[in-house]
Amino acid sequence: MTIWTVILGLQLRLDLNHPPRFRAEDLVESRSNAEAVAQIKAWPHWHGGCLALVGPEGCGKSHLAKIWQDQTGAQALSPDRDTDLAKLSGQPVLIDGLDGQITDETLFHLINMAGLPGGGLLITARTLPALWPVQLPDLGSRLKALPTAQIQEPDDLVLEAVLRRFFQQHNIRPADDLLPYLLRRIERSVPAARDLVIQLDAMADANAKPVSKALARQFFEVLGQTPDLFA
Repeated sequence: MTIWTVILGLQLRLDLNHPPRFRAEDLVESRSNAEAVAQIKAWPHWHGGCLALVGPEGCGKSHLAKIWQDQTGAQALSPDRDTDLAKLSGQPVLIDGLDGQITDETLFHLINMAGLPGGGLLITARTLPALWPVQLPDLGSRLKALPTAQIQEPDDLVLEAVLRRFFQQHNIRPADDLLPYLLRRIERSVPAARDLVIQLDAMADANAKPVSKALARQFFEVLGQTPDLFA
């Protein structure tokens, strides 16, 4: 079996893999998410009962949101479904992935309801609330004042921890020189780290080789990345 055959067969391996678990004990705290972690821990003392978690894809917004949901029993609200506001009154609500996909009227009412006894609202999005496209003037002013915590792209501390965890899930003990090599080349996101481990594991199985720096260099060569021979 050639290495190209391995690469072409990786997508099936990825599709069959279980989704990541968002547990509190798996969260890695660093400078990239310190503000957001502090704000989540500050619940229920959010101003107006609301908080927006903002950051790029794969930065850990959903992980923090799931931790908050588990702690509060919040109802998860899908942006692409009709919302029965009456059933949500007096309880925390989570919208994981908004970016302007809920009607202005619904979002306006959810923000108002968050300040009621027992209420609360956590929203995750890739852009700041003030940039969400809305037509309702009162909602626009509310969004500009919405408490916001930003998460940056995962730094090396976070990525190294998640790489170790994903390797552990695949019963792989990485050599000391492998993680620094990967950290210099990997896309800065948790899903990218997870997919890379799956791909390296599949390649190792197909070629009857251990997961090593040499195998990783071969993998990046196939993807068209020029390896640093001295790294």
